[in-house]
Parts: sequence; C-alpha cells; structure tokens
Amino acid sequence: MRFPDSPISRRALAGLLLAATVPATPALAAPRTLRGTVTYRERMALPPGAVVEVRLLDVSLADAPARTIAETRVYGRRIPAQWILRFDSRQIEPRHSYALQARILDGDRLLFITTERHSVFTGGRDDTAIRVQRVAGPDQPSTPAASPVGSWRLSSLGSTQVPVSITTTMDIAADGKVSGRGGCNGFGGSATITGGAIRFSRIVSTMMACAPDVMSQERGFLEGLAKVRRWELHRGSGLLALLDGRGRPLMTLARQ
Repeated sequence: MRFPDSPISRRALAGLLLAATVPATPALAAPRTLRGTVTYRERMALPPGAVVEVRLLDVSLADAPARTIAETRVYGRRIPAQWILRFDSRQIEPRHSYALQARILDGDRLLFITTERHSVFTGGRDDTAIRVQRVAGPDQPSTPAASPVGSWRLSSLGSTQVPVSITTTMDIAADGKVSGRGGCNGFGGSATITGGAIRFSRIVSTMMACAPDVMSQERGFLEGLAKVRRWELHRGSGLLALLDGRGRPLMTLARQ
C-alpha cells in the first residue's frame, strides 16, 4: 500500500534523518565551587614570591596515592589567603572520601603544609578553613630535634589520617639503620640521609597475615618509603614529613 505524499510526512522523514546523523550531545558539565582560607600560627610575613596551593583530593584508597580532582593557586603575601576552587561535580563519587590539602611554597622550597585532615562532602559542613604548619628549612639553625633520626609513629598516609587502632612505627638510628612494625609485620632496612634528602633501601619484612585494613595500611606505608626522597620537620607540631622528589607529602609521622 502506498501512502500519499504529503508535506507532513516529508517533514517527519527529514526530522528522523537529521536525528540519525547528528551525534549525541555529551552531558553538560556541572560546575561547583569550594571557598575557604589558608592561615598559620606564626607571626611572620611570606616572601614576595610565595604561592599558596590548595588541592581537592580523592583519598578513598589508603594503599594508593591520592587523586587530584582540582587545584588552585593564590599569589600574594596576604594571610589568611582567600581561595576559590572550581571543579566538576560529576567527578565526585558518593561513596568516596575527599579532603583538602594546602601548602605554601617559595619557588621550589616548601614553607608550610597541612598536617591535619580537612574533609569535605561528608554530609555536614565542609572543613575549608585550612591551617598549615611551618616546616624546617636549610636556612634554620640545626638542632638535635631537627633530624629524622629517632622513633616515629605513622600519623597520615598522603592526606589521610591513619586510625589510632592500627599502629605503624619506625626507628631511624644515627647510623642509618631502620627498623619497626608496619602494623602486622616487623621490617628492617637502612636510610641514607644527606641534608634534607633521604632515601630508604629495600625494606625487608616478615610475612604474617593480619586483618585487611591492617595489611592495607602496612602495604601503603612500605610502598611509600620506596618513593621518599626528602624529609621536612614541622616546626611547632614536631611532625616528620616524608616527601617525594617533587616535594609532595607521602606520609607524616609523630615522634614517640
């Protein structure tokens, strides 16, 4: 049977053909912003070239590096530093954990860094007022305390605070010998320390099995040691920060 050729049928057919040839339009971005401040306790001015960096991180995996969702920089010497972070809300997964990390740099030199977790998207008020801690630098007087030598307890991996129920410890002796417990297994090795640089040898540990969360923290700690290239001691808090070659914090430890 043949249908009559009408303007309506021709327009309908043209519409169908056009829909078939035009590619699907991707979903529109869903922009979102976080606002806050970065400050510190010390009564001191920043150098003229100082830069404040704030990052939004996915910190869901304790045994893997945090993933950067968005980053912003603030130039200038004014403290508190007002920051605005813009990101795509489609990148935020409901079951993931997110936190803010801040640091202040003068060129390649790290001046301040976060030592506490600043959680966001937890259902309550976002923790966007960030206080950073000053780190020791090569221009500061050398004292017995300004050294990675000593007994330490793991405080955070990346920007994630470790639970107090899982104890990870490390002893760094004056001769460079390293020993401790990852949470389940004992380990040993050595460290070479030259000024602000530090490298750990291959770490050897026992092979016991423990609860999954304990093993996850232990694995993240030992794998992190292999990436460490620098150390910084936070003035005031006394926390030891172990950093990678680009100055990014891999972990922090508190003196025992």
